[in-house]
Amino acid sequence: MIQGQKNGQRRTLKKILPAMGICILMLGGLLALAQSAGVSAGGKWTAYTSEDKMTGARKVTFSLPADNEDPKDDRSAQVLLVCVDGKLKLGDFRPNTRMAGPDHPSFWGRPQMEVMVRVDQSHARHSWNWVNGKFLAMDKDTVREMIGSQIFKIQFQTTRRGSQIAEFSPGGLDVPQVTKACGLKPKKPD
Repeated sequence: MIQGQKNGQRRTLKKILPAMGICILMLGGLLALAQSAGVSAGGKWTAYTSEDKMTGARKVTFSLPADNEDPKDDRSAQVLLVCVDGKLKLGDFRPNTRMAGPDHPSFWGRPQMEVMVRVDQSHARHSWNWVNGKFLAMDKDTVREMIGSQIFKIQFQTTRRGSQIAEFSPGGLDVPQVTKACGLKPKKPD
């Protein structure tokens, strides 16, 4: 009788163990997702925090999606601010559409694209570095102007549709959080 019970328990365990393994894997995946999920940084901004396992550097990425989504593209344009250990590392404009090629080199020979930027009621032309054909690196002054503004628009060139405008609503950003994470303070446009 005892031998029969043991065999029955083994069969039950053989049935349960794979299901338990799947549950454990799913739980681990959910925990990883929860750790990488962003939190609101005010307004339409989202903040993602991580730590470099090797160096221990604290990285905070602020993301702002464009207000105007293009149904022909997979994702809307976005602005990313990447800050490492309290300093701005990158300010990126990612159009998430095929941009026209760079239109001139920088003083140092890096490819650049000229864009028109509107910050609230101020307009200016900027030459931003072209990075891997995927995004444009914004200058620090433009980033500082943007974090203190209500309206932010970027006009850039695409391969298929010519001149396009990405519209953003940066208002509502938790500026003290950005100041702490990136060492940036808002600046009024010149």
